[in-house]
Order: sequence, then C-alpha cells, then structure tokens
Amino acid sequence: MTLAKTASKWLNTLCLAILVAMFVIPFVWMISTSVKSYGETVIFPPKWIPDQIHWENFSKAWNSGPFLNYFMNSLIVSVGILLLQLVTCVSAAYAFARYRFRGSRVLFGLTMVTLMIPSQLIFLPVYLLLSKWGMLNSLLGLILPFSSSAFGIFLLRQSFMQAQEELLEAARLDDATEWKIIYRIMIPLARPTLVTFALFSFIAHWNDYFWPLVMTTTDAARTLPIGITKLREVEGGTAWHILMAGNMILVIPILIVFFFAQRQIIKAFVYSGVK
Repeated sequence: MTLAKTASKWLNTLCLAILVAMFVIPFVWMISTSVKSYGETVIFPPKWIPDQIHWENFSKAWNSGPFLNYFMNSLIVSVGILLLQLVTCVSAAYAFARYRFRGSRVLFGLTMVTLMIPSQLIFLPVYLLLSKWGMLNSLLGLILPFSSSAFGIFLLRQSFMQAQEELLEAARLDDATEWKIIYRIMIPLARPTLVTFALFSFIAHWNDYFWPLVMTTTDAARTLPIGITKLREVEGGTAWHILMAGNMILVIPILIVFFFAQRQIIKAFVYSGVK
C-alpha cells in the first residue's frame, strides 16, 4: 500500500470519527446530565460522570405536569399519522409505479414539488381551514394535515418499480385483485423500505414541536415535546438535570422503535443499492 493510500485511509477514518463524535457527544452529555444533581450541572469545569446517580430526576420530570396525558397524545398522534400515511402512500405509490394513465407524470411531478415547500409556508391556510372546521385543540387537527407524505410516495414508488411485471401478471391470471396484489406481493417485497419510512415518519411526528404549538392552547391536547419545555422552570431557574431527564423520556420510545427496526433499515439500504 502506497503512502498516499495510507494517508487517505487515515484521513477518512479521522473524518468519520469526528462526524460520529458530533452526534454521539451531545447525546452522551444529555444522558450524563439527566442523572446529575443540580449543583453538578452548573459547576466548571463540567463533569461527565456524576458522583451519585440521581434517578429521582426522572420521577420529578414526570410528576411536574400531566406527562401521562402528553405521552398518550404524542403516541396517538404519531401512530395515527403513521397509519394514515401507510394507507395513502402505499396506494399512491402503487398507482404511480405500475400504471400509466393520462396526467400521471404531471401528478407525480406535482407531488415531488411539494417536497420543496417548507411546512411553515402553508401552515396559515391549513390553520384557518381547521379552525373553521372546529379542530383547534383536538388530536384530529394534529393528525389530518399529515395524512399523506410525498417522501413516502416517492420512496415506496421506487421499491414497487423493482417488482417484476411477470409476477404481477401471474397473480392477475389467478384472479387476484389489485388490493390482494398490494397486500400479498408488493408490501412483502418492499417491507424494508416500508419499515424505514415508518421509522422516519414516527420520529418526525413524535418530535414535532411547531404544529402542536400552533394548534393547541390547552394541556388536554398538547404533546410531549411541548410539555418538555415547561421543565425549564421547575426549580425557579433552568433546571438542566430535570430538563435532560424529560428529554430522555422523550427519546426512549424512539430508541426502542429504532432497536426493533434497525435490521429492516439496513436491508432497505442494501435493497436500494445505497450501501
């Protein structure tokens, strides 16, 4: 191996290590702070490992407000959006992938254009419409605007296009309906992509702060990310240890979902040729 190749290998390794550290260090710091005492969070130089583990920070964070209500609202909204998106995105992606009808390319192009529009630009007309329908401070008002996803349609369309046409023709000769073809053939073939999209959707809406803040004014309809912001003033100041414990409560469900879905995510990247 030449000196240039060796230097290039070490440089790539160093860049990857720096990139990994940029993501991992803040997360480790959050875990460390969540089990510290208040005094240990404000001392200088900072300490990574606390003298004593303060598990009670989690119970203080949980009991500082209606967190069970926030948690259930986040769960209902995230899962509700995910189920609606799976139904609409699978149907639309199958139509765009396997059928050629008048205007299909224009419709798909318009769908892709919506990916370029920030949601903050269209929130006002959507807000006024849902307000007119009486959906402010309701979970339905948090779910409906995200009932479909252009990103999901694009991702699933690419996977559905990989299926062999002969396989679909054979299924049609056996009198299989289009819904049966989607359920029995297309979805199993695209399962890794489907799981990956489901994970992205769940994380995005579980962590969503902007839309619940706009649509809700009462604790009855508010979600966990908004509840976490109230922890900053638990002890009369910025209680970083309580705040980080609350953030850990917010992150743990995402880690659990990712743990169970990671194998399918790797398969999705292998299937699409990204790896």
